[in-house]
Amino acid sequence: MIQDNRAKVRQVLLITLILNLLVMGLKAGVGIRIGSLSLQADALHSVTDSANNILGLIANRFSSPKPDREHPYGHQKFEAVGALGIAAFLAIACFEIVQGAIERIWKGGTPVEVSGPELWIILIVLGINIFVAYYERRVGKRIGSPILIADAYHTMSDIWITITVMVGLIGIWLGNIWNLSQLQWLDVILAFPVAILVFVSGKEVIKENLPWLVDEMAIPPEKIHKIVMQVPGVINCHDIASRGVVGRQVFMEMHLIVEADDVDTAHQITEEVERRLEQQFSPVRIIIHVEPPDYQAETISYETHQT
Repeated sequence: MIQDNRAKVRQVLLITLILNLLVMGLKAGVGIRIGSLSLQADALHSVTDSANNILGLIANRFSSPKPDREHPYGHQKFEAVGALGIAAFLAIACFEIVQGAIERIWKGGTPVEVSGPELWIILIVLGINIFVAYYERRVGKRIGSPILIADAYHTMSDIWITITVMVGLIGIWLGNIWNLSQLQWLDVILAFPVAILVFVSGKEVIKENLPWLVDEMAIPPEKIHKIVMQVPGVINCHDIASRGVVGRQVFMEMHLIVEADDVDTAHQITEEVERRLEQQFSPVRIIIHVEPPDYQAETISYETHQT
């Protein structure tokens, strides 16, 4: 049974959009006030959070899992495309972080003046980001939404960026107290590991969603063959193929050789095969081509994969 969880996804995306806009405003306001280029850059990175939420809402609008005349296999690839769009935003954010750090090294910048109240505001921002990431990831895992899981990865990168910026600003704050101007370089030094974290987040998003778009094998055929062969009346099966993502939606097809002299018996056998596969890999759509007991072929069993 295919479940349409788009309403829940929209609710989560709208809540996180509001929170991300609040975070972006706080970062930008404090960054401009204290003259922190790193915090202003972090605010720009938060712009991508809001953009991702909007992108997710657009993708969600067109990602119904239920088939229609124009899309007989459903619309879930729209959601995977949206997740890859988030990966693209992550790549842009990574480039911006590295570019900003290099510019600071070569051109320098105005000294940052930070005090306790600004640090407390950044701490509040950090708490909001942690809540958003946890909330999206928890709901995304529960309902199997790649767009929420991908956006949670992106928010996690924002958390590490905010932590890095905060550590740098605390160092600058202490440096101003102790008259250590060298600590102004903390923002630049910590920017590069942040870029690596953003890159890793984007890689994970691509890794989880690309198989859906390129029709990568969803289930090893040997595993399907083993389950099917346990059904009474099945002689063998071959030409097994599957695509999709287990837990989200799997499409499966096979040729089935059955011990049956009439259509009703063959139908009962295929119904039991579908029931067992549905129980193991739900949701799944299965196409079975039934063949008679005397079917002849060079290879009717799927050969065990050798590694």
